[in-house]
This record gives sequence, structure tokens and C-alpha cells, in this order.
Amino acid sequence: MDRRELLRSIAALTGCAFIGAERAFAAAADSGAYTPAQIALLDEIAETILPRTDTPGAKDAQVGAYIARYSTACYTPANLNVLRAGLGDIDTRSRKEYGVDFVRCSGEQKRKLLIDIDAEAKRRAQMLGENSEQPPHWFTLCKQLTLLSFFTSEAGTTRVSRYSPVPGPYKGVVAYKGETFWAW
Repeated sequence: MDRRELLRSIAALTGCAFIGAERAFAAAADSGAYTPAQIALLDEIAETILPRTDTPGAKDAQVGAYIARYSTACYTPANLNVLRAGLGDIDTRSRKEYGVDFVRCSGEQKRKLLIDIDAEAKRRAQMLGENSEQPPHWFTLCKQLTLLSFFTSEAGTTRVSRYSPVPGPYKGVVAYKGETFWAW
């Protein structure tokens, strides 16, 4: 057994302990939960949230495929339905406002639409409060998964964040120079 195979096995076993084996293996049964068009839409949404600059963007990290796989395997049916319904909603809103699907909008149109949806999601979160039994707004789920998938991807961890091995020397005060975040 090589090191990569061992790490995959350990990750699978610990993942099953956290989310439950039935949820982890449900992804194989529900692999058709998202269409290729929905995965492309997730990529466009994620790329609008984390665009490519001098560092990789969300598309470079294949965030859409990760969101589809993770949400299918780990989300409750209620949250999964909310997220998938939101994908239809964003296209409906985009067609109503701009006359085209979200993926065909210009960059500025995408940003404006997502800013409006984000404001709506924040209002919903404030209205529901912390202890609500209702699922969050679909865009809240989408943003969380976008950040999780990007910053745990190879592109996010190797070309965006900096790595500092832990344990390392203790530094009580470290000057902040406006640099990117640290990966610990």
C-alpha cells in the first residue's frame, strides 16, 4: 500500500465517522443529482464569488463539481432541495432581468445579481435567527461550499494561501503587512 492509498483510506474512514457511512456512500447512488448544466452554473456562480486574478479562480479549482459531490453526499434532503431550487431561481431571475441565463450574462451583470441575492440571503438569516429549524437561503449554502471547496483545493492551498508548518516557533506578535491568509 502506498502513501496516497493509505491517506485516501484514512480520509474515507474519518469522513464516515463525521458524516455517517450512509451519507458518505449515498453520493454514489445519487451521482445524477446535478446535471452538467447545473455544475457549469455552480462554476459560474463560484467564479463570480472568487474570480481569477493573479491567483487562480474558482473554476480553476473545479468548484462546481466539488459542490455537487459534497452537497449530494453530506447535505440533508431539505438543504439539498433548497440549493438545487436556488440554481433554477438564479436563472429565472437572470432571464427576467437581463433576458439571458446566468452563464451568458456579463461579469458586471453576474456580480450585480449575486449582490442582490446575497442581500436577500442576509435578510433571511437575520429574520430566521440562529436557532431556526428552517434551512438557510440557498445562496448562503452556495457561498459556504464555494469557500470550502476552493480553499481546500490544490489551487487554493498551494497558490493562494501560504503554508506555515505547525508546530512551529512561537511568535507572540507578528506584523500584518496586508498579505493573504495563512494556512495552518
